[in-house]
Amino acid sequence: ETINNKDFLKAYFPKGKFGSSLTTSILGDPKTFNPYNASDATSAELCDLMYDGLVSTDPKDGQIKPKLAKSFEIDKSKKVYTFHLRKGLTWSDGKPLTAKDVYFTYNTVIFGGFGDGSTKDAMTINKQLPKVELIDNYTVKFTTPAPFAPFLRTLSSAILPEHIFKNVTKKGNSYFLTFQGIDTNPKTLVTSGPFRLKEYIPSQRIIFEKSQSYYLITQENEMLPYLTKLVFQIVGDMNNQTLKFESGETDILSISGGLLDRYKELEKTGNFDIYNLGPTSNTTFLVFNLNNRKNKQGKYYVNPVKQRWFQDRNFRTAIDYAIDRDDLVLNIFSGLASPLFSAEAPNSLFVNEKVARGHKKNLAYAKSLLALSGFYYKNNQLYDKFNNPVEFELLTNAGNTQREATGVSIKQDLENLGIKVNFKAIEFNSLISRTLNSVDFDCVIIALTSNVLEPHSGNNVWKHDGALHIFNQRTNNDLKESDKILPFEKELDEIFEKGALELDFQKRKEIYNKYQELIAK
Repeated sequence: ETINNKDFLKAYFPKGKFGSSLTTSILGDPKTFNPYNASDATSAELCDLMYDGLVSTDPKDGQIKPKLAKSFEIDKSKKVYTFHLRKGLTWSDGKPLTAKDVYFTYNTVIFGGFGDGSTKDAMTINKQLPKVELIDNYTVKFTTPAPFAPFLRTLSSAILPEHIFKNVTKKGNSYFLTFQGIDTNPKTLVTSGPFRLKEYIPSQRIIFEKSQSYYLITQENEMLPYLTKLVFQIVGDMNNQTLKFESGETDILSISGGLLDRYKELEKTGNFDIYNLGPTSNTTFLVFNLNNRKNKQGKYYVNPVKQRWFQDRNFRTAIDYAIDRDDLVLNIFSGLASPLFSAEAPNSLFVNEKVARGHKKNLAYAKSLLALSGFYYKNNQLYDKFNNPVEFELLTNAGNTQREATGVSIKQDLENLGIKVNFKAIEFNSLISRTLNSVDFDCVIIALTSNVLEPHSGNNVWKHDGALHIFNQRTNNDLKESDKILPFEKELDEIFEKGALELDFQKRKEIYNKYQELIAK
């Protein structure tokens, strides 16, 4: 609806009350307030509150709907997308938000490779990027090299203010990655979302206040959001998270199956209600470091002895069959979880049902696979054929009690296989740095949030040069022609290219079935 020359977006959700505050919790500190350097879930969640994209996903039906854009059209070729921005939009500093900001964000920031590169990865088609054109102050046009099924969803990426970031990009990517770090004065942040950062005290709290210029309104034309203040308490670990909730210091708590019985009992007398939101789209997994390259100092990222183990498919399959997923589900999640065998979440529209069925723990089969690769036992300890005892480090992030318990359980499962596992839970930002930057790890338990509507969102995990290709992470130093791409990595690259170019849902599903089969294999 247009009011006083400003194009507003009307909300469809039930009427609420204005003036409240909401307090919730997060385990650790953010790494940045720059949406194009937010590779961790906490930073991404906070940036989502401050920056909007052209479109968003409607939670009612999963369809793409306009957000900063008022409308859009796709031509008959399925390659040309024309977006019309809402008129009258402003940044939090009062400057107009126009198509120039959209053009700058895509043409300079994303296509220029600034930040972590994930968005650029997702928009690359046959090694080509879309063309973006500035038509006028309120119109921008994208032309893709070919019909590209995931394209619309990629346009939910945060739009940045050109007048703030233009000079930043001129200083190069190294400077860009430090811009809007966690030491930034909140008053200097120029944003477009429903909330503005008011205060950040490391290891204590993050406070957001309501934006006074947001474009979302109620059916009665009242300015949203309802909340005047949104507080995130930084609690350190999940035990503190539950204590804060039970003491009334926080208003919301996301609980796992392991806590459900306790809270169902507390609900009878407590001032709260429990809602079942169904399965999450998170996939928790264990991954070995398959990196066989050397760093700038000429030293191998992974000890060559361990390289031989990790790159041995029999070894990895043996680990797979030694882990008791049913035990994890029962003892850590009280039965309210699913054993995971597929790279897609079980509730994904594209999940390969055959792969998802998986298999049971089979220690005898695991040992037979190890024997095929020359491993043998001495005093119940596993040795490789070169007489090296099999021992490696397993990492996860401290404070997440579910992952810590998972690590302890897997350590025991693998000790039953004769493998010594040195399990450590370390600070989350350190874990991210070791897996993505220094590539200094043997094996890690971590989780990623998958998009259950669009597998291509995971292309930066599975393509060989993806920013989150954790199992064979390549630094900028490694991305060169001489880098050896593993055969199955090449196959994954081809599958994701093909899947993105297919518009028919059923045909796309068949293509993505193959990538899940390949990962499982």
